[in-house]
Amino acid sequence: MSKFSLISCKIVLCLAAFGVGLLDSQLAANEMGKLLYAKKCAFCHGANGEGTKKYEPALTGGLSVAQLADVIQKTMPEDSPGSLSKSDASAISDYVHDAFYSPVAQERNRPARIQLSRLTVKQYRNSLADLVNSFTYQPNWGKEPGLRAEYFKNRRTRATDRVAQRIDPQIDFQFGTESPVPGKTEPHEFSIWWRGSVLAPETGMYEIVARTEHAVRVYLNDPNTPLIDAWVKSGNDTEYRGRIFLIAGQVYPLKVDFSKAKQGVDDSDKTKNKPPPKIPAMMTLLWQPPQRTLQVIPNRLLCTCDSPIGFASSVPFPPDDRSLGWERGTAVTREWDAATTEGAIETADFVLSHLRQLANTSPGQPDARQKLITFSEQWLQRAFREPLKPEWKALIASIFEQQSDPTVALKRVLLFSLKSPRFLYRDLEKVSPSFQAAERLSYALWDSIPDQQLWTEAAAGRLVTREQVTAQARRMLNHLRAKEKVEGFLLAWLNLDQPHDLTKDAKLYPNFNAQIGDDLRTSLELFLRDTFWSNESNYKTLLSADKVYLNDKLSKYYGFPVVKDFQPVAFHEKYAAGVLTHPYMMSSFAHHNESSPIHRGVFIARGLLGVMLRPPPEAVTPLPPDLHPSLNTRERVILQTKSANCMTCHGIINQLGFTLENFDSDGKFRTVDRAKPVDTKGSYITKAGKEVTFQNARDVGQFVANNPEAHAAFCEKMFHHVVQQPIRAFGADKLSHYQAEFTKQDFNMQHLVLTIAVDAAMHKK
Repeated sequence: MSKFSLISCKIVLCLAAFGVGLLDSQLAANEMGKLLYAKKCAFCHGANGEGTKKYEPALTGGLSVAQLADVIQKTMPEDSPGSLSKSDASAISDYVHDAFYSPVAQERNRPARIQLSRLTVKQYRNSLADLVNSFTYQPNWGKEPGLRAEYFKNRRTRATDRVAQRIDPQIDFQFGTESPVPGKTEPHEFSIWWRGSVLAPETGMYEIVARTEHAVRVYLNDPNTPLIDAWVKSGNDTEYRGRIFLIAGQVYPLKVDFSKAKQGVDDSDKTKNKPPPKIPAMMTLLWQPPQRTLQVIPNRLLCTCDSPIGFASSVPFPPDDRSLGWERGTAVTREWDAATTEGAIETADFVLSHLRQLANTSPGQPDARQKLITFSEQWLQRAFREPLKPEWKALIASIFEQQSDPTVALKRVLLFSLKSPRFLYRDLEKVSPSFQAAERLSYALWDSIPDQQLWTEAAAGRLVTREQVTAQARRMLNHLRAKEKVEGFLLAWLNLDQPHDLTKDAKLYPNFNAQIGDDLRTSLELFLRDTFWSNESNYKTLLSADKVYLNDKLSKYYGFPVVKDFQPVAFHEKYAAGVLTHPYMMSSFAHHNESSPIHRGVFIARGLLGVMLRPPPEAVTPLPPDLHPSLNTRERVILQTKSANCMTCHGIINQLGFTLENFDSDGKFRTVDRAKPVDTKGSYITKAGKEVTFQNARDVGQFVANNPEAHAAFCEKMFHHVVQQPIRAFGADKLSHYQAEFTKQDFNMQHLVLTIAVDAAMHKK
């Protein structure tokens, strides 16, 4: 026995000699735990839980003392798991939890701080788009879904030839050989205009597709240059494509011109007998958003309102750091710097080519120089998110004095502003608390610069009190940008903000295809959106709802009466648990040929309950079903993870994941797996040390909906998504404060977002 072990034993024996009273004291228990940790655990985890070459991750987490003791007793020490007594495991857990493991200990040992942050890639693109758009006008989105349509009786589109005006929900028509307006247009010759705007649901490159046998032009975000120009027909093509980069949450102008007519000279006035409509007519406008399938542009993303041409920076950036679970603008690399330079040039070129719309002037006009100086001053203060300082104004004047061509001077100002730290970095010191609050609030709710109304309030010094900031936050929460950010959070909360492979085994799931997967994603997004933006905005509804939005394809696939246009349908009410059992979730957290209790259990434990799970020691391939044909999925998972080393985490993961075994890899409900009845029983040990048992997924949904651990995890993730700073940097008790407020407000998610955003806006460093 080593000298250290002899000393440890002597100390423990001496402590015992003083009697039970001393052993029960906090000092003795802590000292015993410290000694046991040094002897049994420090070799792998380090003297202070900092990690070693053998086991690198730091020993920190969110398990309670009781949960941690349970893990220690079952899995430690590594060379003899299960050999520790319950009292020894508890002693080690008490010491570790207090010394370095718990969030409180982490705060004490290494206080978190608010970090200097640059704009994330999303914030950068949003800021550029809104900066340019601030010189135009704001579209009245939501005025009426669909597009304004004008129908003309021939190829001419004069007012005198217009025969009908109406709102079309979307562009998806099979006219065949019939007239679109019977009695007013001839089947063989007519024209249609569609006008309005479209909302981009995701950021990235979009493929736009027009399908027709006749003439068509499609203008998207440029009213003068068609993205698709098939006005002059040649050959037998019926499908035409164009590509364009769009930014999520931005509204873009859309117009489509369509014409069906004889090719060549229009001699209809000379023809007494109208020619028969031999060629049928169709007109469908589709798009393929990033990571999605080709689809008709849906009605919910169209509006009859007009909108100005918008700017969308398509410069590729290196991805932002997500190591802590949320996007952070902390890394400044050579690639990032080069991308911001390219983005600045791209933006400047766009502004210079649209001076008429943005600055109300153009090169060569007598007042161009003065208007461009005024534009530069307005641009600079909006880019820097605070009033124009005298030295900035002097700099602009100097640049314009040095250049004979005012457009060259303007470009220099634009490039200077977009490469300045005052644009690229957030939360630099501002001239007044109101402008500081305005910037923080706009980036918390919009990931972008303040709008005109927020700027006006800041300039008047009316963003000082909590009531003033809250009033603006309420207004801003109804904006499209806030809706996009909040819905992005809900997807991140569900671990769906990164692409998931929904490919399924064609032999086992012959009718599950990319379109089904895409519709499932839309179904989930509609549920999340409607739940969050409802009057109650109740978090618990996310985990207890028994309805799923289905359309015709999904209702057929999942065996329900056929419905259209994504209507809510009761979905296995006895077993449904909101997002937990949504078929998109079940398909995402599954293998291509079977369900995956492990993926599903990890999601519940880490994603919903906030349990900090360590990564597996090495990549482990699931046992193939055919290798053990007599075992069902649950039995194979138990077999694969039965070792003590695995059970450190799988003792939690498996018991949660098994509760969802009623749902197959494609999300369909089942009661049998491999000719055996599905066993959905599971359990979980709470942070208070209480074991909770479950019979099925609905039990788990109810547990997560009502569990304080899950409430805390939801609040913490919301804070990180909104503020993009560590919550501990705002106070050790901040999380408990939000959790209490969340409970007090009946788990209203909108109230939680507002509270966090307002707190961040008013925080004093």
